[in-house]
Amino acid sequence: MTNSVAILSDAVHDFGDSISIGMAWYFQKVSQKERDSEYSYGYGRYSIMGAVIIAIILVVGSIFIISEAIPRLVQPEQPETSGMIPLAILGIVINGAAVLRLRKGKSLNEEVISLHLLEDVLGWIAVLIGAIVMHLYDIPILDPILSMAIAAWVLFNVYRNLKKAFSILLQGTPTNVDIPSITAAIEKLDLVKSVHDCHVWTMDGEFNILTVDVVVPSEVKIADLEAVKVEIWKVFDANNIEHATIEFDSSAPDISTGRNKNCH
Repeated sequence: MTNSVAILSDAVHDFGDSISIGMAWYFQKVSQKERDSEYSYGYGRYSIMGAVIIAIILVVGSIFIISEAIPRLVQPEQPETSGMIPLAILGIVINGAAVLRLRKGKSLNEEVISLHLLEDVLGWIAVLIGAIVMHLYDIPILDPILSMAIAAWVLFNVYRNLKKAFSILLQGTPTNVDIPSITAAIEKLDLVKSVHDCHVWTMDGEFNILTVDVVVPSEVKIADLEAVKVEIWKVFDANNIEHATIEFDSSAPDISTGRNKNCH
């Protein structure tokens, strides 16, 4: 209707987000299910799957827009700016309202959706400014340039979010957890000789899980170990650990073969 690839770019982006929001809502609901025999840690990672699928949809949409914009760079066509301006204003209002609704979300799934809606707002603002400029001046090439800029911005943020999602799926160490700091704090506790095999990963970017082997003197009694465990949990609480498995040992594990007794 407007002969504008910039409008098409934002429209396709919004269409992809509309599908993504429905999928994100579904995966978010699944991720809140209680743990069971099939998923002993719960369903938290379903929210990460939503984030990955959303990113794939946005990549496909961005590639389509780039393929539409490149010919316009070679042969610019004047868009219908009188139609672009009200559509851009409508896009700003609707996406702005959606951002306000999601701004308090904490999960990666909610964060990705909120970020994409914010990108939509910025994209529509750029289109509005571009439409006003093209309405006043004969600069049709500004339309595909805006489209390419929006697509590039989307792809950059998709890469950043996919990197975070795959780090979680591949059990990378959470960014808000410092393993050396945790082990150092535990080793300062009374009756703790050393700490080994401290591993930390996250279910969904919020729920962090830790396993650790704590070496204590062989003569330590069970009651003393309970007191040590209380102090260790104080360290965990201060370092964003939600769930932990602690193994007490009277000697350091034999790591010469690359094997230990822990079951993760």
